[in-house]
Amino acid sequence: MVSWEFMIEAGAGSGAPVSDGAAASADDGSVPPEEIAAGFRVDPLTGTWVVLVQERQHRPNLPTTGCPFCPGGLEAPEPYDVRWFVNRWPALPDGRAEVVLFSPEHDQSLGSLDLAQLRRVIALWAERTRVLGGRRDVEYVLLFENRGAEVGATIAHPHGQVYAFSRVPPAALAELGQQGCPVCSELAGEGQPGPSHQRRLVAEAPGWQAWAAWAPSYPYELVLATDRHIGDLVSAEDVHEGLARVLKQSLGALDLLFDEPMPYMLWCHQRPAKGGPWPSAHLHFHIAPTHRAPGVARYVASGELGSGVMFNPVDPEAAATRLRAAAARLPEI
Repeated sequence: MVSWEFMIEAGAGSGAPVSDGAAASADDGSVPPEEIAAGFRVDPLTGTWVVLVQERQHRPNLPTTGCPFCPGGLEAPEPYDVRWFVNRWPALPDGRAEVVLFSPEHDQSLGSLDLAQLRRVIALWAERTRVLGGRRDVEYVLLFENRGAEVGATIAHPHGQVYAFSRVPPAALAELGQQGCPVCSELAGEGQPGPSHQRRLVAEAPGWQAWAAWAPSYPYELVLATDRHIGDLVSAEDVHEGLARVLKQSLGALDLLFDEPMPYMLWCHQRPAKGGPWPSAHLHFHIAPTHRAPGVARYVASGELGSGVMFNPVDPEAAATRLRAAAARLPEI
């Protein structure tokens, strides 16, 4: 008899499906037969990577009794502060898909946690980055959270996930392939954003800044990054406190923006686990809120998917002004 298991949300961090990348395409653009048999495919029209995980189609959707993430539940039989475990219905095989529980308190959210609890979450993120990145079969560790039923979270208990890819996935690789460091250029007021960075600034904390993205796909989209060029969370231990503060400010401002819990997708881009120094790797988080007005979702429509061009109804400088006003209503952190 199969016990209830929760529905794992789709991976975040890319406008297209991400894949395990268990093997790249062959030089002629084809995929080796053994990789096709394992579910890895490349769309011949777009080049999009896709992994078929047919067994997840049959996973139960919602709990029938109790919350599996609360202490004493299916996935948390003992008391805990923060906790991780291997997903029972993994999107990636071989123990490379994990769940991270942010708090034992069911009604909390990542943004409502106190600073001490946020630091515990960040320390666990760093630990899982280090441990998974140390595996021979892992090249990239993606930390992410889907907050709200609108983005696929089927359990309200505060939690996120970790995917450990055997190849650097396309969304991260696109950033890593840039000339120089785009984040450093943004912080210096250089490149296309130019001096607008200060006008788009939303929150600051020791070692960190949060700002409205220059070319956002989603209204009120944010980028959080370290002030100095640091590659990953493991190397950023001295600014974990600042990350806790800037996360609390940013997520709190999003919830106060429309005076309702803001659904969002959050993911962390950091240095790959293998392959050298990766000079463009600058630790940062993306936060993509999905509401453009109170109770009004921003949907990605066919004109955008069909063209590859995103259309955003909110100017990022106006978004930053509104988010700063919301952040000013937060209790002192």
